[in-house]
Amino acid sequence: MSESVPALAVIGGGAMASAILHGATEAGVLGKVCVADRNESKRKTFPAAVATSAEVVKWLEANESEPGSGQIMLAVKPQMLDEVATEIADLVGERVVISILAGQRGSRIRDAFGGSCRVVRVMPNTPSQVRKGISAIALSAGATDADAAFSDRLFRAVGKVVHLDESMMDAFTSVAGSGPAYIFYLAEAMQQGALAVGLDAETARTIVEQTIYGAAELLHSDELSAAELRKRVTSKKGTTQAATDTFDKLGVMDAIAQGIVASRDRGIELGRD
Repeated sequence: MSESVPALAVIGGGAMASAILHGATEAGVLGKVCVADRNESKRKTFPAAVATSAEVVKWLEANESEPGSGQIMLAVKPQMLDEVATEIADLVGERVVISILAGQRGSRIRDAFGGSCRVVRVMPNTPSQVRKGISAIALSAGATDADAAFSDRLFRAVGKVVHLDESMMDAFTSVAGSGPAYIFYLAEAMQQGALAVGLDAETARTIVEQTIYGAAELLHSDELSAAELRKRVTSKKGTTQAATDTFDKLGVMDAIAQGIVASRDRGIELGRD
């Protein structure tokens, strides 16, 4: 393993952290890793794990190639930030802290951890669990491009990566972070429609899942835009137009766009709180 790969202490062993570490391990971009989680059953899923945040930073001190060269990834619930900070504020120093905490500004994290760390904010989405995610990386308090290089490699292991200014993280969250829920919402509605036209529940689910999967793959692989692809399958006065005309009459497209704006605005509010 290259010496440029830092030792990594992960605080929080939930589904997202597990997905990121699994994908990064398969991609060969990890060096030494230890996870901290109070839940014993979660700890058992990782090769190296401890119970507390303080323990994992102590592990980092003992395993980094040079003092301060190891990195810390925050993967707990946002409301746990202050609790974690109480445990490790005196231990973090000037290390890079990778935060996947939604809505928590880098400046707040830096202040909570003693004011000297360099914060790289990352917002992954849940398809990262199947290595089909999209993650936004933003340089935050004290961080440089070099500080974000490892984060870039790490999150490319579970999908695609875009680099944004931190001011756009709430916008990204409203589209990509919450976005899978919009697709699931669509799937739920399509299944209800399938039941309404007489299909049984199991068949409806199979049809809807494969339709969404296939359409997503087509959108990904074809150079045409979503609007152009939609027009391609919409015959004049045909069955598809009957559906999309109804959607337009009900304002479905505008409602989705307004929902994304509402999601962005709520993210801003949570950040202020």
